[in-house]
Amino acid sequence: MKIDLHIHSKDCSDGRLPLGEIFQIAHERGIKFISITDHDAIDCQGRAISLARKYHIYYLTGVELNINFSAPGYNRGKAISLDILGYGYNPEDDAIKAKTRDLREHREKRAREILQRINSELEKEGIKPLGNEDMAAIESSVDGAFGRPHIARYMVHKGLVKNVKEAFDKYLVRCDVPKFPLSLKEASRLIRNAGGKVVLAHGNDPNGTSLYSFTSDLEEQLRIVKDYMLEYLDGLECWHSRHDSATTDSYLAFARKHRLLVTGGSDCHQNPVKIGTLDIPSYVADQFQFI
Repeated sequence: MKIDLHIHSKDCSDGRLPLGEIFQIAHERGIKFISITDHDAIDCQGRAISLARKYHIYYLTGVELNINFSAPGYNRGKAISLDILGYGYNPEDDAIKAKTRDLREHREKRAREILQRINSELEKEGIKPLGNEDMAAIESSVDGAFGRPHIARYMVHKGLVKNVKEAFDKYLVRCDVPKFPLSLKEASRLIRNAGGKVVLAHGNDPNGTSLYSFTSDLEEQLRIVKDYMLEYLDGLECWHSRHDSATTDSYLAFARKHRLLVTGGSDCHQNPVKIGTLDIPSYVADQFQFI
């Protein structure tokens, strides 16, 4: 059974493809078990369930929540950004609907503040800042949750940078604004109270929000999980597009020792990571009740 439990859509997040195309591609590639895990958004879950039934694909409700997390003795006590995956929750739960709505509103506010900071940098460089028309154009390109990738792609379109990576390296990292201050405890309670399971996403991703920001040592990462996160987690994402085999093996061994769920997914935004590109064993599906 082909599996991908970490996919982002254009409809509700920062993916490049709408839900209809995602499920069509999944069907064509023979992927039988998937989850749409949009950032801080669950509005697309009902349609995803319907599409899964249309294409005879097993489906697991999903969401990716960003949290602030700190661990004593690491990063000089400063919090880092991590991502938590929620699976199998009830998308009609009032609390999770309300919280994700708040998160979405904060994302939009944050994006506008980031754009203001970028404009300040452009003015320092003698470059005409982005105006109201530019802001309207960026917003019109957003089908899902407004985020930094939308700004980056527009800056490429305007010729301000050569590519998305340059946009982040030169402007977006420096002009960042704090995300919504959601804690691991709160995120865990939100997902569990809605009947779901809580999974640490891409724990050793060197290019993303992960424990790598604390340390690249796998043993230390898992010690942090054991000492400061375990009571709030039900599982670990062991297979990920930016996890090497050593990471997968270490995370699997830890999960088995502590009787945690193990999951995996491409983290597909379709730019260029594609759906269903990881070899995820079929026993991952056996852990869940799915639609």
